[in-house]
Amino acid sequence: MTSLKQDIQHKLGRLNVLEKIIAINVLVFVIGFIAKQFLLHSSSLFWLELPSDFFDFLYKPWTIITYGFAHYGFLHILFNMIVLYFVSRLMLNLFNPKMALNIYFLGIIFGGLAFLLVYNVLPKSMVSVVTVLVGASAGVRALLIFLCSYMPQTEVRLIAFNIKLWYLGVALVVIDIMGLFSLNQGGSIAHLGGSLLGYLYATQLQKGTDIGKGFERFTDWVSNLFRANKKSPLKAVYKSKSNKVAGHTKTEFNEFNKQKQIDLILDKISKSGYESLTKEEKEFLFKAGKD
Repeated sequence: MTSLKQDIQHKLGRLNVLEKIIAINVLVFVIGFIAKQFLLHSSSLFWLELPSDFFDFLYKPWTIITYGFAHYGFLHILFNMIVLYFVSRLMLNLFNPKMALNIYFLGIIFGGLAFLLVYNVLPKSMVSVVTVLVGASAGVRALLIFLCSYMPQTEVRLIAFNIKLWYLGVALVVIDIMGLFSLNQGGSIAHLGGSLLGYLYATQLQKGTDIGKGFERFTDWVSNLFRANKKSPLKAVYKSKSNKVAGHTKTEFNEFNKQKQIDLILDKISKSGYESLTKEEKEFLFKAGKD
């Protein structure tokens, strides 16, 4: 039993942050499925669902995040987790894990807020009857649209052909706008909320502003509350101006071909995180994504 426990812990420890999100979603789905067998109604994950009524939400404020971990349909969770897995491959090759989590959870929050806004502000005659919202789609959309906006000219493999990310992003938004007139209106509203967050995050990051820093500080503060042994706060690191680019002099860096230059910067990100890049390195990576 000890060996099995250690083996599971070892495998979980090797997962990246988004793969751990996938594992949590699958675990919650299994728990909900088992619980459903013993209940007379289908809402086995009631305490995780985001209600459409604002006053019901006030009794369950945590659901603005937890709804993103609740799935009832097998195909629903399967599609979301497959997309999240492939997005994690690209996302974490370019950006640090904390930024990926910021985008994911802020996407879920924006999607939930959009859902609440529409169903509590617009007249009931303009919206379909929806009682709750569940699913990780808003967070997944936020990551996807972030990538599509930050590096629109980058091509990805889609089944049997390559497609530029900005084409994919536009297609997803159009599909969600059309979905506003479908039976899954609530889900489409949440998707668009997540997409808006992803777009805003990317455009602001291109200007040098990480809009998720405040959320990151909040989550760090919350996590510190649950630590048994509080560690000393992290020391501030002050970056000195450097004439080097990705560990090389500018002259050396300019002698490399473009792919080598990109690889050097990505290697720096994998070792030290996106925030370790200089303004010049960030601009180079941004321009490379547009080419």
